[in-house]
Amino acid sequence: MKNITLSIDESTLQAGREYARQHNISFNALVRRLIEQTVVQKHARWLDDTFCLMDKANVTSGSEKWSREDLYRV
Repeated sequence: MKNITLSIDESTLQAGREYARQHNISFNALVRRLIEQTVVQKHARWLDDTFCLMDKANVTSGSEKWSREDLYRV
Protein backbone atom coordinates (compact mmCIF):
# COMPACT_ATOMS: atom_id res chain seq x y z
CA MET A 1 0.00 0.00 0.00
CA LYS A 2 1.11 3.55 -0.69
CA ASN A 3 1.44 6.15 2.04
CA ILE A 4 -0.04 9.62 1.60
CA THR A 5 0.29 12.90 3.46
CA LEU A 6 -2.97 14.55 4.46
CA SER A 7 -3.50 18.05 5.84
CA ILE A 8 -6.43 18.22 8.26
CA ASP A 9 -7.33 20.63 11.05
CA GLU A 10 -6.67 19.45 14.60
CA SER A 11 -10.30 19.26 15.76
CA THR A 12 -11.33 17.16 12.75
CA LEU A 13 -8.35 14.88 13.29
CA GLN A 14 -9.22 14.38 16.96
CA ALA A 15 -12.89 13.74 16.13
CA GLY A 16 -11.86 11.23 13.48
CA ARG A 17 -9.51 9.43 15.84
CA GLU A 18 -12.22 9.27 18.50
CA TYR A 19 -14.75 7.92 15.99
CA ALA A 20 -12.27 5.28 14.84
CA ARG A 21 -11.49 4.31 18.44
CA GLN A 22 -15.21 3.93 19.24
CA HIS A 23 -15.58 1.65 16.22
CA ASN A 24 -12.45 -0.37 17.01
CA ILE A 25 -10.60 0.56 13.84
CA SER A 26 -7.51 2.62 13.16
CA PHE A 27 -7.79 6.15 11.86
CA ASN A 28 -5.96 4.99 8.71
CA ALA A 29 -8.57 2.25 8.18
CA LEU A 30 -11.36 4.81 8.64
CA VAL A 31 -9.92 7.16 6.02
CA ARG A 32 -9.20 4.26 3.65
CA ARG A 33 -12.80 2.97 3.97
CA LEU A 34 -14.26 6.41 3.35
CA ILE A 35 -12.20 6.88 0.20
CA GLU A 36 -13.00 3.37 -1.05
CA GLN A 37 -16.73 3.84 -0.40
CA THR A 38 -16.75 7.20 -2.17
CA VAL A 39 -15.00 5.82 -5.25
CA VAL A 40 -17.08 2.62 -5.40
CA GLN A 41 -20.36 4.51 -4.90
CA LYS A 42 -19.48 6.98 -7.62
CA HIS A 43 -18.66 4.13 -10.02
CA ALA A 44 -21.85 2.24 -9.09
CA ARG A 45 -23.94 5.40 -9.58
CA TRP A 46 -22.37 5.94 -13.01
CA LEU A 47 -23.12 2.34 -13.95
CA ASP A 48 -26.73 2.61 -12.73
CA ASP A 49 -27.19 5.85 -14.68
CA THR A 50 -25.80 4.21 -17.82
CA PHE A 51 -28.15 1.24 -17.59
CA CYS A 52 -31.06 3.59 -16.88
CA LEU A 53 -30.30 5.53 -20.06
CA MET A 54 -30.09 2.28 -22.00
CA ASP A 55 -33.51 1.25 -20.67
CA LYS A 56 -35.02 4.64 -21.56
CA ALA A 57 -33.65 4.41 -25.10
CA ASN A 58 -35.79 1.28 -25.53
CA VAL A 59 -33.77 -0.07 -28.43
CA THR A 60 -32.27 -3.48 -29.04
CA SER A 61 -29.65 -4.94 -31.30
CA GLY A 62 -32.36 -7.15 -32.78
CA SER A 63 -31.01 -10.45 -33.95
CA GLU A 64 -27.59 -8.97 -34.76
CA LYS A 65 -24.71 -10.99 -33.31
CA TRP A 66 -21.27 -9.43 -32.91
CA SER A 67 -17.93 -11.06 -32.36
CA ARG A 68 -15.40 -9.70 -29.89
CA GLU A 69 -13.36 -8.39 -32.83
CA ASP A 70 -16.40 -6.52 -34.20
CA LEU A 71 -16.96 -4.82 -30.86
CA TYR A 72 -13.37 -3.59 -30.65
CA ARG A 73 -13.16 -2.46 -34.26
CA VAL A 74 -13.16 1.34 -34.60
